[in-house]
Amino acid sequence: MTGARPIDLAIVGGGLAGSLIALALRARRPELRVVVIEEAARAGGNQLWSCFAEDVASADRWLIEPLIVHGWGGYDVRFPGQVRRLPSSYATLTSERLGMRLHRAMPEGDLLFDRAATALTPNSVTLADGRVIEARGVIDARGPGDMSALELGYQKFVGASWLCHTPHGLAEPIIMDATVDQQDGYRFVYTLPLSPTELFIEDTYYADGPALDEPLLAARIAAYAQAQGWEGAARGHSETGVLPVCMGGDFARLWEAESPGVAKAGLRGGFFHALTGYSLPDAVRNALAIAAMDDLSGPALHEAMRARGAAHWRGQAYYRMLSRLLFRAAEPQERWRVLARFYRLDPSLIARFYAGQSTLFDKLRVLTGKPPVPVSRAISALGATRG
Repeated sequence: MTGARPIDLAIVGGGLAGSLIALALRARRPELRVVVIEEAARAGGNQLWSCFAEDVASADRWLIEPLIVHGWGGYDVRFPGQVRRLPSSYATLTSERLGMRLHRAMPEGDLLFDRAATALTPNSVTLADGRVIEARGVIDARGPGDMSALELGYQKFVGASWLCHTPHGLAEPIIMDATVDQQDGYRFVYTLPLSPTELFIEDTYYADGPALDEPLLAARIAAYAQAQGWEGAARGHSETGVLPVCMGGDFARLWEAESPGVAKAGLRGGFFHALTGYSLPDAVRNALAIAAMDDLSGPALHEAMRARGAAHWRGQAYYRMLSRLLFRAAEPQERWRVLARFYRLDPSLIARFYAGQSTLFDKLRVLTGKPPVPVSRAISALGATRG
């Protein structure tokens, strides 16, 4: 980079959070030089991201609209003895589309793939090959990182494209089918109809540990498809994931764990929904907030993003409490009852919940009525909450 134009911002991590920051800055602040550094060969990994219409404010939706590949007018949930359609719009984004948009938006030479970063400061990034990239500001968006400061459960999944021999007949997504056997915690199957003969099927479960048995879940996907009458085979896109579900912890220690003084975004900064592990709404909000900042120097970025992270942490206290009830008060094979009760509530309440925007009334409504967990276990779980 010797002799090149000075870098205003170096974003380390080309996943969803880092890429959206870059796209927002290229759209709103094209005079700035932004560089994205990613250890993988492409942006976004190999993933699908989905969102409800209410997850992103209408004024901000322009940032993700070009990334949306599929959309539907509603979705279903299924529990033992309970099936419901919810009328909320639902859309899916792909890592391929994200990478395509990033390549179109960024000047040649400012996307650095296959580059692992070994050390970060507020104004520099050291790569594995020893090169040092200097910038006015640095943001660390490399994924979860060291999360030992948090008390976590996990949402784990394996997903695969399933090509059917004949039309599958599914018009809208089934985002939660918990009529399947409950194993190792709360389990459900998530299905997106991508075309008349292609489905994306994901076997998902909430469990206490992060270990993921990929062959087992792949076999479950095949068994589920066959049980639904969708004769075919897994082919094409596949993905795996282990998302954090937060029950408590120490926010300050999370931010001090790695690269002190460096701004953080995405999961590394704690920007995710405590109960779902979902990070897209916060990734959009943070990207646009950064694009609106006057001062993108390293210290200013760190101060601003740490303040946003602290505010997010405070705002997630209610969802951390619900995570603790799910993991500590409900028996693993009975956790589905908590979600089944939740999905009997008003659709608008459910939408605000997923967006992390629950009102006080919403919070009270979720907790009123006959609890789906033993009261004594609930009291014990809440009494042990930390952070």
